[in-house]
Amino acid sequence: MTSEDYINERLNNQINWYDKESIKNKRWFYTLSILEILLALSIPFLSNLTIEESLWLSRIIGLLGLVIAAIASILLLSKFQANWIEYRLTSESLKSEKFMYLTKSGPYGQDQSCQNLVQRIEGIMSKENSNWFKLQGDDQKKNIIS
Repeated sequence: MTSEDYINERLNNQINWYDKESIKNKRWFYTLSILEILLALSIPFLSNLTIEESLWLSRIIGLLGLVIAAIASILLLSKFQANWIEYRLTSESLKSEKFMYLTKSGPYGQDQSCQNLVQRIEGIMSKENSNWFKLQGDDQKKNIIS
């Protein structure tokens, strides 16, 4: 496999995947966080309203509390923020290695620059996978303990 094949078939695909996943996780994190904040802010406002049918109002307030708790749980379990940051860091690391290779900078100014590229790229992706599994495993341990 040539270095061009590796860059086109492996590296570019991985950069694109990490970039898209980072964007997706960031959007989910911001969307759910903003929704959670807005719903939480509406509870004090609604609780000060005086409406003849206050039973319905209290049920709506209670439902808002349930939705807020559900959103907080989803944010905690899904780790959108942690994944967003981890995927962004990995994407940027892969891009950096690619551009250093293309400009023959750093460790890529040698004869074995293609082998160095493959080793470093695969190392970055392996490290990210290990970090992801560790993060998932740590949460599973916390769930078992509590």
